[in-house]
Amino acid sequence: MRFVQHVMILASIIALGIFPARGDAQQHVSATLLSDAIQLDISEVKAGPVTFDVRNAADNKLVHELVVLKTSLADNALPVHKGQVPEEKFKKIGEVEDVAPGKSRHLTIKLAPGHYVLVCNKPGHYSMGMHASLAATP
Repeated sequence: MRFVQHVMILASIIALGIFPARGDAQQHVSATLLSDAIQLDISEVKAGPVTFDVRNAADNKLVHELVVLKTSLADNALPVHKGQVPEEKFKKIGEVEDVAPGKSRHLTIKLAPGHYVLVCNKPGHYSMGMHASLAATP
C-alpha cells in the first residue's frame, strides 16, 4: 500500500510540474554560416553549458568554421593579420573546423559570464563580415 501512495504522490508532482529547475540545463544556439555573415538565433545565453548547432548554408559554396573567442572587443573590432584574426591574442573557448556547404556540426562548451565573439577565421572571411557577438549572463 505504501508503494502505491508513493507512486500517486510522484504522479501528482509530475502532473503539477513541481520540479526544481535544473541549473545545468543545456542551452542551444543556432549559428548559420553564410558567405558574408554569421547569423545567430539568439544573442544572449545564461552562463553554463551551451551547444552551438552550426550549419553552413548550402548556397554559399565556401567551407567555413566557427571559432568562439572571449573578449571585451566588439565583434567588428578584432585585429586582423594576414587575413585572419590572431586567435592566440584572445581566450579561445572552442571551435568547429571545416564545415562544408550544406553540412552541420555541433560544439558544446561551457561559457563563463562575459562577452564572446564568434568568427569564421578562414583567410579573408572575418573581413567579409563573418562575425557575431554573444553575451553570457550570470
